[in-house]
Amino acid sequence: MHVRHIDVAERRNRLAARHLLTAGTRTDDVVAIADALSGLHSTDPVTVHLSVAARMRHPVLPAADDALYAERSLVRHHAMRRTLWVFGHDLARAAHHSSTVTLLARQRKLLLDAVTGAGVGPDPERWVDAASTEILDVLADKGPLSARDLGKLVPHLAVPIRIGTGRQVAEMAAHSRLLLVLGFEGRVLRARPTGTWINGQYRWAATAAWAPVFSEPLDPRTAAAALARSWLRAYGPGTRADLQWWAGWTVATTKRALDDVGAVEVELAEGPGYVLPDDVEPAATAEPSVALLPGLDPSTMGWKQRDFHLDPVHGPLLFDRNGNGGPTIWVDGRIVGGWVQRTDGTIALRVLEDIGAERHAEVERKAHELERLLGEVRFTPRFPAPLQAELRA
Repeated sequence: MHVRHIDVAERRNRLAARHLLTAGTRTDDVVAIADALSGLHSTDPVTVHLSVAARMRHPVLPAADDALYAERSLVRHHAMRRTLWVFGHDLARAAHHSSTVTLLARQRKLLLDAVTGAGVGPDPERWVDAASTEILDVLADKGPLSARDLGKLVPHLAVPIRIGTGRQVAEMAAHSRLLLVLGFEGRVLRARPTGTWINGQYRWAATAAWAPVFSEPLDPRTAAAALARSWLRAYGPGTRADLQWWAGWTVATTKRALDDVGAVEVELAEGPGYVLPDDVEPAATAEPSVALLPGLDPSTMGWKQRDFHLDPVHGPLLFDRNGNGGPTIWVDGRIVGGWVQRTDGTIALRVLEDIGAERHAEVERKAHELERLLGEVRFTPRFPAPLQAELRA
């Protein structure tokens, strides 16, 4: 059987169009943006808003907040690789039942060990279950609430506990850790932040009252297939290692999910890759595109093997030691440099490749547009790469 070869040029074309980086693919539908990317990274709250704005026809910063907190058509949830994401409801369910639930046992054990170590009650399991019920009742009645405000309403649950051991130990109030575990269970969701949109401290809401996205059960295998299908649509072709890394799955789960969606093998520069069965034909050439994307943007973080869109020479400048990508400059489906906001609000740029005077002018125009969009807002990437430190100096 003939295996089609998909070269670097076509992969960049697919990326630019499917990740809504070209003018003709942009949309003001925030949920469509999140779904097109199989979710938005939310470890750094700035990422969500700037990832959305970069793909809108008429960029406005409140758009993501409206979808998250007014319409509630998006939800923020821990999922793949224990990362915090923003999803539409259907994808949130698939991510929860295929990925989040596999992380729950570890999180609950850490909590039970901490409760046991703190000597809270004779039966830690019963204490955690009773405390969880009480928190959910309070949130249903008075929420959304910050952890601080919740602690004032249930002070008997705000006892100090220690999570972890040795150098990794952290001390916190028990009710705060309970909220995290309830989040992994899908029984609470993060609501509006306690500060502005760049703030990463959130109020908590009972899922049933806020957005009952997990009310219907979903078979884990069905969920994994749905997530794999979404990833292949957005990031295909990709390797099995790419999908396994992105989803945080085992080898067995990854293989089965690819089989379940009927993934078709293709040939890539780095070896076998996969596409959906209706996506084998050559992709059309994408129109020229320029974009400034924030740190941890899905386009940057969607693959484990990134040589097709990132010159390996630039990796140490644009990623930190833990593999977190900083703010990047994209031209025609590839990373060509990085950027950062300085304290005076200006966007400092560094282009690392020869892109020609015309494209360079377009990059600078995009930077000025971003300056106007941000206005008086000032932020620092939560995971700056070495290039950001150099540009801010």
